[in-house]
Amino acid sequence: MIQHHDPLVNRFVRYISIDTQSDPNSEKTPSTDKQFDLARLLEQELKEMGLKDVLLDDKCYLTATLPANTEEPRPTIGFVAHMDTAPDLSGKDVKPRFVQYTGGDIVLDEKEGIRISTEFFPELEDYKGQEIIVTDGHTLLGADDKAGVTAIMDAIQHLVDHPEIKHGTIKVGFTPDEEIGRGADHFDVKRFAADFAYTIDGGKIGELQYENFNAASAKVTFKGLNVHPGDAKGKMVNAQLLAMEFNSYLPKELPSNTEGYEGFYHLIEMKGTVEEASIQYILRDHDRAKFEERKETILKMAQRINELYGEGRCTAEVTDSYFNMREVVEPQMYIVEHAAEAMRSVGVEPIIEPIRGGTDGSKLSFMGLPCPNIFAGGHNFHGRYEYLPVPSLVKAKEVIVAIASRQVEK
Repeated sequence: MIQHHDPLVNRFVRYISIDTQSDPNSEKTPSTDKQFDLARLLEQELKEMGLKDVLLDDKCYLTATLPANTEEPRPTIGFVAHMDTAPDLSGKDVKPRFVQYTGGDIVLDEKEGIRISTEFFPELEDYKGQEIIVTDGHTLLGADDKAGVTAIMDAIQHLVDHPEIKHGTIKVGFTPDEEIGRGADHFDVKRFAADFAYTIDGGKIGELQYENFNAASAKVTFKGLNVHPGDAKGKMVNAQLLAMEFNSYLPKELPSNTEGYEGFYHLIEMKGTVEEASIQYILRDHDRAKFEERKETILKMAQRINELYGEGRCTAEVTDSYFNMREVVEPQMYIVEHAAEAMRSVGVEPIIEPIRGGTDGSKLSFMGLPCPNIFAGGHNFHGRYEYLPVPSLVKAKEVIVAIASRQVEK
């Protein structure tokens, strides 16, 4: 294993060496048994730190408690990160490399021409003069969310090693299957017993988020009629063409042409034959009313296909995934303000903006645990161009320590 002069970075490298990719096609929890490999390592390390109530359950949820070291009344604060990596690209045999970045593109694999290009990723230039962790271009790095796991674990170790830093009761939680939308499904909020928490699952340094998309998935199925093409006139109904026609009716609001608070329809899969075809979408919008309209649009377009080609040709199923945590967090904005002040105390300017995605914190908030999201420092998640500036990871740890140790002002 590569050794670095900073133990924090060595911890990160240790965690990303363990493959924890989740599987959306699995119905069990965790979706992959290999997520237990990291969970058991974290369990051992938490016990070695001396934390209390360390529990790894049969569904791969790991929780622990760092008791308060002051009699001053303080809320119980939780920190949460997910252990799995995205199904989009392999997280096995990650080969990290440390780059002293001076500007321009970063070559990941010269032979295959794989590089992090400043043309497509201009924000890379923001990190001139910093050390950046990258891969060889053939796997994920795993900063989503092992950077978050690392920051939490190292912050807890720091608090254990420095008892002069006073804090209330601190809870830590690590979840499986966040990348496939199930990360909080079996999280025991009551047992966790925190007054509020933060997911450490954001991207660039400074991110502080308490708004996320409302999210749903849609599966649309088409029934065709297949006959020999030579005798098809007036008879054949091609299910694949019905799917293409259905997609053409939807508003052209796509991930590639929306930003900020703008929602979208995202076609994620299509397959089929003349006889039967299916397409799947994810639907996203920050505005709850517009979100409901998007779901209704899917159902209306399915009915339109049936009106044109006959009842039963098209069926649509729409399933809610998660909702905008703003509804829960906004009435308790002191939680966000506390994190913002903690960031400023360690020299990080908060960037408060909506998440164009989801987080365990969304479901946890609606389960009774208000849970904004904080940066872990990585960029370009879910792909081969992922990278992590080391100073951003350091600051993520420092922010956690500051949140834990500063008095909360409601």
